[in-house]
Order: sequence, then C-alpha cells, then structure tokens
Amino acid sequence: MVVGVLVVFDPLGSVRPGALPDVPLDTGYREGSTSSQLFYTAHSVASRVWESRLRLLCCCVPQDDNHRAAFSSIAQLVSGFFLDTDLVPSDIAAGLSLLHQEQDKVERCRDPEEVVSQSPSPPIDLELELEKATHYMQFAAAAYGWPLYVYSNPLTGICKLCGDCCRSHHVEHDLVGGEHLGCHFSSILQSTGLQYRDFIHISFHNQIYEIPFFVALDHKREAVLVAVRGTLSLKDVLTDLSAECEDLCVEGVSGTCYAHKGISQAAHYIYKRLVTDGILSQAFSVAPEYELLICGHSLGAGAAALLAVLLRSTHPTLQCYAFSPPGGLMSKALADYSKQFVVSVVLGKDLVPRLSIPNMEDLKRRLLKMVSNCSKPKYKILMHGCWYELFGGAPDDFPTELESRREEMLQQPLLGEESLLVRRSSTYQSLCSDESPPRPTHLPLFLPGRILYITEDGPTRRHCFSQVRYRAEWSSEASFRNVLISPRMIADHMPDVVLRALRSLTHEHPSSRSCVCSR
Repeated sequence: MVVGVLVVFDPLGSVRPGALPDVPLDTGYREGSTSSQLFYTAHSVASRVWESRLRLLCCCVPQDDNHRAAFSSIAQLVSGFFLDTDLVPSDIAAGLSLLHQEQDKVERCRDPEEVVSQSPSPPIDLELELEKATHYMQFAAAAYGWPLYVYSNPLTGICKLCGDCCRSHHVEHDLVGGEHLGCHFSSILQSTGLQYRDFIHISFHNQIYEIPFFVALDHKREAVLVAVRGTLSLKDVLTDLSAECEDLCVEGVSGTCYAHKGISQAAHYIYKRLVTDGILSQAFSVAPEYELLICGHSLGAGAAALLAVLLRSTHPTLQCYAFSPPGGLMSKALADYSKQFVVSVVLGKDLVPRLSIPNMEDLKRRLLKMVSNCSKPKYKILMHGCWYELFGGAPDDFPTELESRREEMLQQPLLGEESLLVRRSSTYQSLCSDESPPRPTHLPLFLPGRILYITEDGPTRRHCFSQVRYRAEWSSEASFRNVLISPRMIADHMPDVVLRALRSLTHEHPSSRSCVCSR
C-alpha cells in the first residue's frame, strides 16, 4: 500500500516553489487564456515527475536510448490520464465496487435469448478450433520457462528441473541458437513433450521491445512453431506501457494501418531474428512440407499476431493463435485483415483483452460519475462492497449512473468551478450527460482476428472445490469495449488458468459443451 501511494500520489500536490516555470504568453496562450497556460504547464510538470518515478522504479535497468524514450512516452501517457482527476484511493475503491455491482445487475437482467446463432464467415468448426487452441496453448505457456512451470507444479516442479538441468546443459550447443537458457530449456521440454532435437532456436534474451521466443518443430501438427513469451519482467512491462500508436506498413490491406508501439517494436525484433538470422530458413530446410504456426500469450499474443501480419505475405498459409491478447493492439483495418489467419482466445472477464486507452478513459469517466451520483456514505459503500466481493449476495441498490438520478448535481464538476484544470477537462465536462460523450483523444485499437470467447457455464459464484464448467462461443470486438470489474479479472488472464479451461472444454463430451456464436 505504501509503494502504491508513493507511485500514484498526485504529482502536483506538493510542488516546490519554482517547479512551475514561467511560460511565455505567446499568441496561442493569449487565445487560450491563463487556464490554458496553467494546464499545459501542469501537464509538463506532471510528465517530468512521472518520468523521474519511472527512472527510480527501473534503477536496476540499464538506461539506454530505448529506455529513455520509453520513459518519456509512458510519462506523457500516464500524466495525461491522471491529470484531470482528484480522487483519493478510497474514492476509486468505492467507484469500482459500485461499478462491479452495477455490471452484475445488468448481466442478471439480460435475457438469455439475446444470444443470436450466427456462424462466422466463412463457417468455422468450433470444436476443431478448440482442440487446436488447447494444443498450442501448451507451447504459449511453455515459453514462460521455469517460473510458470514451478508455479503450475509446486510439489514436483523443482525436483524435476533440478535433475534435468544438470543433464541438459551438454546438449544446448546442438541448438542453432540458445541464449540465456538456464533451466528454461528443461521446463520447455517438460511442458511440451518435445525432444531437444526438435528445437531450432531458443532465445531468452530480454530487453525493452525485445522479448523471448523459441522455434520448434511440432511433428504432431506438422508445423514450424514460433512461440512468443508474455510479460514476465519489468522490461516487458515497459514494452506493454509504450501504448502510443505506430504506423505499420502492410501490403494488401486497405485502410489505415497502425498498432501498439511497444508490441509492434517487439514483433519487428522477432521478425528480424527469424528472417535476417535465417532461423525460419533453417527450420523449413529441415521440414519443408510443414506450415508456419505462431502462438503466444498476453504480450506474446500481441507480438505473435503482429508478427503473423508481417510474415503473411511470404507465408500465405500461416496460422496464429493469440491467447488473452491486449485489447489495444491494432487498427480496425488490420484487425479485419487478420481474421483470415488469427484466432484470439479470451477467457471470462480477463482485463487485458479489454485494456486500451479509450477503454480506460471510459472507465475513468464511469468511476467519476458513479462516485458523484451516489448519496450513500463512503464507508457503507466499502463495507458492503467487501462483503459482496467475499460472500456474494444481491448487488446494493445505490443510485447509479444508469438510473439517471440527481442529474442536477452532475452539472457541477467534482473539483469545483474555480479549478482551472477542470475547465480544460473533457472528462468532467462529459459528466452531465451521456448523450454527448467526450471526443476521443486516442486512436481506437482492436483485438486481432476472430475471437473465441470462453465463459463459465452456470452460476458465477460456487464453492471452492466445485467443478467449473465452461462454454465457448464466437464473439466480436464489440463485446470487449468496456472493462468488466470482477475478482476474476486478473485470475482469468493467467496462462495456467486459460490452459485448464481449454482442456476442460476439449476433454468434455461434445454434446455437453455449449457452443454459441457471436452476440
């Protein structure tokens, strides 16, 4: 909690004298009045404060040009997001609790017949896709190396790796490539069931915009398989947070092509390694009749999808399976283009596939409106919220934004009219009415490919040891435009949980599996 407060505390709350520099009032500032000048100056100061904090948090990371550019970009993004809010942590907790209960009320009132049976075009065998996804998810999870293997096998994992590590060091030189392997290679062998001779290249080199991956021959599916690792280090987090848009030149795509900057840079890094270093040529010289398959989870899923877009022109038969990919990944034109060869798998209320800058701006606006539109004391909201999260029950009947109560109170911004920052804030200006949503300040980004959505079948709350049943359906990107508040929003993103859900679906009898198409 102390670390959290130090990180997110208002950077402008204790500015030292002289920290706000005098900005000359040129023609643009005269037209925008003094409030425009102060807003710009506050934004600049906040960006410098956030950049200093990032440098402090990443003090153990080598400070090269890429890191300095990433720190500056992330600081601009974060400072702009938090600049026009004045909420303490308890306000945010109360708003999240209210929003979670409101979303549960809406979900319970939804008519089950709202789900319309509509096969994607062209028709796709859902059962076959689930079997493929289950198979390739093993490789996407194996790319995390020994940490995930030990986490998934707490009783036997360490013993197996200790014995295998000593025996496997002498075979590493037989690989075409092998960087920073350690015990990762042994865990990959254990997780995938492949032999060491099936691996073409394994790299656990990790820097900002440079993420680990491995290339292997999957004889069961007759594929040259490229598996990309997800977020597992502070450098990966910096890659995730570099969320600006970057142009992506792709032949044969009509429309504007752009993508998440950090993930696009990571995909280009792997592309250069595969093509320039001859890794793919080596793989196809061993198995020329095999097809190319790319997979990954989380950050690795986003990089895998963009890598598939880059390699599509030279490998027209390639396929990509992206497990729990980031929601803010690629433009609409690229997302539509990727539906030909990318399948995204999303589980439950996973936060990451719903995570994009526009979605976070919408969440911030909803939280502000929830807090301003509720007349109950904060301690009651928090107490009931804790009880609801732990033991369930009926959602509280507090006044909410969807009930349009106390609209006259929403005419005044939370910070008061005297605040110069509020006058420049589109977030507060949009509180008075939902009919005129704020103008988007960031380009929209979408999930890649066709979306296979897996949800729990049955009641949302059950006993700890009760068996969970799942249902699978084809969905659309429209279902992931809002962040869903839930205790499962982080757990549903974990690779072992996704793999367990897929195995549960494929091990069940086909007649007992619910397969519903897009809503």
